[in-house]
Amino acid sequence: MDSIKKHPVYSNTETEKVNVSNEEWKKVLPADVYQVAREKGTERPWSSPLETIKDKGTYYCAVCGNALFVSDTKFESGCGWPSFYQPISKGSIIYAPDNTYGMQRTEVQCGRCKSHLGHVFEDGPPPTGLRYCINGVVLDFKKAQEAEKKYQNQDLKDKKDS
Repeated sequence: MDSIKKHPVYSNTETEKVNVSNEEWKKVLPADVYQVAREKGTERPWSSPLETIKDKGTYYCAVCGNALFVSDTKFESGCGWPSFYQPISKGSIIYAPDNTYGMQRTEVQCGRCKSHLGHVFEDGPPPTGLRYCINGVVLDFKKAQEAEKKYQNQDLKDKKDS
């Protein structure tokens, strides 16, 4: 997801913690992003186009722009939400107990703005054995620049050779 309207703190490079009120977030975030990120909602399974994307790149927090996951750690879990086996760095994610709905789960939040992302489970693939089940609506995806450049150069070469 790539929100059209971004908050001034949105950045793919800054790492300082963000402390913005929910009232302020509500003014700039699309309703579906706000509901999941700030009210700890859940999008419908298989509703995110990021669930099936295979492109190489980086997944960022759609709220603040914090780098969260790289595509090399994404895998098909069959749960209906984009799944990863590890975050991009230890500080990119915050963990919190979630005992809602009579379940004991571990919530994952953005390490920069504390937005709700989803949950982590201990049924993932090697090497971590973890499955970060993330709501696609709270993710921005950016293709890897190098891969994109290589593709464009190959495309130009193919056109030249034909």
